[in-house]
Amino acid sequence: MRQLRPTAGAGVGVALLLACLAGCVTPGGTVGRSTATAAGGAVAAAAGLSREDIEWLGRVGFGVNTATLIRYRELGRQRYLDDQLSVRDAARQDAALPSAIALRIGALHLERNDPVTVLREVAAENQRIAALNDGPDREQARKNQNERANTAANAAIERDVLRGLYSPAQLQETMVWFWLNHFSVHQYKGNLRWLIGDYEEQAIRPHALGHFRDLVLATLEHPAMLQYLDNAQNAAGHINENYARELMELHTLGVTSGYGQRDVQELARILTGVGINHTGETPHLRRELESLYVRRGAFEFNPARHDFGGKVLLGQTIPGRGWPEVEQAVTWIVQQPACAQFISRKLASYFVSEQPPAALVAKMAQSFQHSDGDISAVLHTLFQSPEFLQSLGTQFKDPRQFVFSAMRLAYDGQSIDNTRPVLNWLNALGEPPYGRVTPDGYAVGELAWASSGQLSRRFEIAKAIGSGNANLFDPEDGSAAATTGFPRLMSRLYYDGVEPYLSARTKEALGHASSQQEWNTFLLSAPEFNYH
Repeated sequence: MRQLRPTAGAGVGVALLLACLAGCVTPGGTVGRSTATAAGGAVAAAAGLSREDIEWLGRVGFGVNTATLIRYRELGRQRYLDDQLSVRDAARQDAALPSAIALRIGALHLERNDPVTVLREVAAENQRIAALNDGPDREQARKNQNERANTAANAAIERDVLRGLYSPAQLQETMVWFWLNHFSVHQYKGNLRWLIGDYEEQAIRPHALGHFRDLVLATLEHPAMLQYLDNAQNAAGHINENYARELMELHTLGVTSGYGQRDVQELARILTGVGINHTGETPHLRRELESLYVRRGAFEFNPARHDFGGKVLLGQTIPGRGWPEVEQAVTWIVQQPACAQFISRKLASYFVSEQPPAALVAKMAQSFQHSDGDISAVLHTLFQSPEFLQSLGTQFKDPRQFVFSAMRLAYDGQSIDNTRPVLNWLNALGEPPYGRVTPDGYAVGELAWASSGQLSRRFEIAKAIGSGNANLFDPEDGSAAATTGFPRLMSRLYYDGVEPYLSARTKEALGHASSQQEWNTFLLSAPEFNYH
């Protein structure tokens, strides 16, 4: 790990902690696992959970809190895993949130942002603005439209953050984030700020633990993806290959799977006519094409824009039949052994290590193929594997994992009133929601997130979280705070789930803290907390 230099005037505790950050990690990035004291072991035994239990929970979700530990103790690992893998219903998930958080999410009124209505209204307003004369009225109208788009996007991001911090369905939230990053869209392209909330809610969330084919089709049909990767402009005689290429390279097969440029061209032809219709009206079609027209919400398959010639994709002949071609092509791609390997490796890279063991990937790929791409079955294989257990405590947290786990430990279920500081921390660490410009998603692995600059910013965020309420209880509308809060890191949760597994050097640094705030900062900056 890169060394951090303590600032001028830093206390001995800071110096010890930063030395620990540099020295408690092997060149491979592994935190030493032989540091638990006999006293710590007694505490863990009294709590009824082992070090492996705590680290297993920390890897499956966004960090432990008291409610997570209680549920895990109640069910045991196998039943807890089965319970986490069975989550599907978003309404049931929201009902399980703390009441104050559920009310916050309900008050966002994101259900009003359905793509058909929103895109129709946005198009009408843009047309009105374009008709205005140049001048202050036009500029103000553009500013107002931009602010409305920001409001829609911020509401979607707030819901995502609140669920990640508070939902008991932690594996579901982790997988929603994983797939949002895998099927990444950038909120600042076109009208995507209006669409990202519906994209998460309708395309990603219902399928995060379901069948991969259904997930691919759901993202393929969503206007956010169709606009982001330009397939709305893909038509017979005016082929746009952008989405077809990324669908194969980034979403399903991987660039080294053996497909060629001809396959990209053929898939692009299959995808002609797949686009967006926010008018709610069926286009005028020749009689022989009327029965081939498909519309679901803002998604449209327009046969008048489709190339009906025969295609050959990955060696498979696909006759020109319209929308059924798209369904056949996606099914065929997902059935490829290369797809099972690619998705299994991507999951193992996120949950195990940047370079996952080949034997583990092979077992996961076999589960993928035998279960017809059932994501839950693949994850079940992953989480019960010896390779997963052996990796516990060795993986550097990415920014989202770090910030969310710090919040879950520091506030342990207490409802915050303002998510803006959380979003600011994610921005500072370079991983804001929907902020990746390119479609490849954010990188996975320590090399992407453990530079000296990253560690320095992480230390400052640990200080902000540990030193006070960090504006988390200041209402976003600027009104006076009705409540306040101070992070409670030295709690039963700490003594049960953290303290037994701290190294002697980290404990020494904590012992030199001159205040509770400094102690909190040291704990959140410790190697044991930054790895999981």
